[in-house]
Amino acid sequence: MTTTVNAYAAPAPKAPLERTTITRRTVREHDVLIEIAYAGICHSDIHQAREEWGQASFPMVPGHEIAGVVTEVGPGVTKYAVGDRVGIGCFVDSCRECENCLRGEEQYCLRGNIPTYNGEGFDGEKMYGGYSSHIVADENYVLRIPDGLSLDVAAPLLCAGITLYSPLARWNAGPGKKVAIVGVGGLGHMGLKIAHAMGAEVTALSQSLRKKDDALRLGADHYYATSDPATFEELAGTFDLIVSTISANYDVGAYLSLLKVGGTLVNVGAPDTPSSFHLFSLIGGRKSLAGSMIGGIQETQEMLDFCAEHGLGSEIEVIAPEQINEAYERVVASDVRYRFVIDVASLR
Repeated sequence: MTTTVNAYAAPAPKAPLERTTITRRTVREHDVLIEIAYAGICHSDIHQAREEWGQASFPMVPGHEIAGVVTEVGPGVTKYAVGDRVGIGCFVDSCRECENCLRGEEQYCLRGNIPTYNGEGFDGEKMYGGYSSHIVADENYVLRIPDGLSLDVAAPLLCAGITLYSPLARWNAGPGKKVAIVGVGGLGHMGLKIAHAMGAEVTALSQSLRKKDDALRLGADHYYATSDPATFEELAGTFDLIVSTISANYDVGAYLSLLKVGGTLVNVGAPDTPSSFHLFSLIGGRKSLAGSMIGGIQETQEMLDFCAEHGLGSEIEVIAPEQINEAYERVVASDVRYRFVIDVASLR
């Protein structure tokens, strides 16, 4: 059985999003029904709605930064009750059996996790995202939003927050560590906040000086413009960890030169063209080049609890659903500081 709910969807690749209705499954044994309050706009929503990452499924309801309130639970649910404040991130299921799922890294499910939208469930159910009034999901893939976080600033944490928290935690950002965040945008601004809260000495690296005041306010101890060649000379051999949010091709070797011996450059941005660099950039200093993608359910909950403890929310601009298409254009033009969040109330 299904239920009809209101949503905003892209009817075809590159088409403007428009108001429509979609069907959600009725609540099953271990499901929760969530009344969505806010949904963040991630740049990956735009890439997928415009079919820039390969063939996609339409009509598409984007949105994987979802915050809301539980309004119904299935008879077997034990983790949540009606009225709980919850969120959903980038995936809503996984095989639950592979080695990665069993160690809490469902994002790397060997069978492939089930994305929150632009995909199908293991039973063939079409997945629709958070630009909608309600969503149904298995309780094991739902996150609890602590009381210390308002739902609007919490929504982007379900993607932007965990995307930066995971590598910072894994590579031990903290006291005594020098950490650089490359790019001060929807992802990077959360990296500055989180790395600072972890106790690291934080440097923001951005193309120009335009965001210097913001970066220092958000937690950076230092700020440099990467368009200035002197930056790379001055900072050579400085950092234990660099996290790059750059989504375009860039000079990997130049950033590797900024690492100390044994340092690591972690990429969380996803350029759509191949990168190349000289292997001596790694060999000469026992350096590492790595990648990272969101986090598992347990780590994402850890991130939310950490952000609540330290009072960290995303810097947001709240918009109405009717402003989604305008917001997409502004994201592409880098005209947002630093995350659009849709107030979904009018869709109900």
